[in-house]
Amino acid sequence: MFRMLHIIVLIVLFNPSCMSQTQKTMNYEEKRAAMVRNQIKSRGIRDEKVLNAMLKVERHRFVPSSYRSEAYEDYPLPIGEGQTISQPYIVAFMTEALRLKPEDRMLEVGTGSGYQAAVLAEICDSVFTIEIFPSLASSASQVLTELGYDNIFIKTGDGYLGWEEHAPFDCIMVTCSPTHIPKPLEEQLAEGGRMIIPVGAVYTQELYLFEKKKGKLTQKSILPVRFVPMIDEKGRKY
Repeated sequence: MFRMLHIIVLIVLFNPSCMSQTQKTMNYEEKRAAMVRNQIKSRGIRDEKVLNAMLKVERHRFVPSSYRSEAYEDYPLPIGEGQTISQPYIVAFMTEALRLKPEDRMLEVGTGSGYQAAVLAEICDSVFTIEIFPSLASSASQVLTELGYDNIFIKTGDGYLGWEEHAPFDCIMVTCSPTHIPKPLEEQLAEGGRMIIPVGAVYTQELYLFEKKKGKLTQKSILPVRFVPMIDEKGRKY
C-alpha cells in the first residue's frame, strides 16, 4: 500500500497540469526574455523603448489558450476570423520604424488581438485602434482592460476610413494590406507624421514608411511582407 501511494505522489508532483501559477509566470517571463534576445535584438532592433515594451507586454495573454505554449515562438499565430497575431520581430520592426516619441498620438488600423496596440501604448501617449471584426475588437478590449491599459481606445469599424474625430495623428500603423494608400489615412496624418503600411496584392506586398512633409507624403520601401488584406464591412478587399 505504501509503495502505491508513493507512486501516486510522484505522478502528482511531476504532472505539468499541477504546475503552480508562479512557475507558469516565470516560464513565460523566461520565454519572453529569450524572444527579445534571440528574435528581436539579435536581428538589429536597437531602440530601448521598443525592446523594453516587447519585454514587458505579455504576448501569451493575446493568443487563444490552445496556442499559449507557442506564444513566444518566431511566427504568427491564428486568433480567429481568419486573422493572425504578427510574428514578434515584425511587431518590433514596425514599431521601431515609426521612431515613436512619448507625446505621440497613434492610430492603428487592424487591432486584431490587441498585442501590437499594447506594445505601442507602452511607448506613446495614446493609441486609437480600429478593428473590422466585432468579436476581435471585443476580446482585445477585454484583455487590454484586464492588463490595465487606459490609453488605448478601440472601435469596431472600417479602418480604411480612419478615425477622423481624433485626427490628426502623429503616427499611423496599418497591420492589414490594401492595394493602395487610403486617402483618409493620408489626410489624418499630421504634418511631420509617419505612417507604416503594407501595400499590395495578397502575395506581393511591400512594407512602406511614409512621412508627411509640406502636406505631401514621401515614401520609402523597407521590407517585403505578407499581411492579411484590408477589407470593408462587407468583406470586400480594398
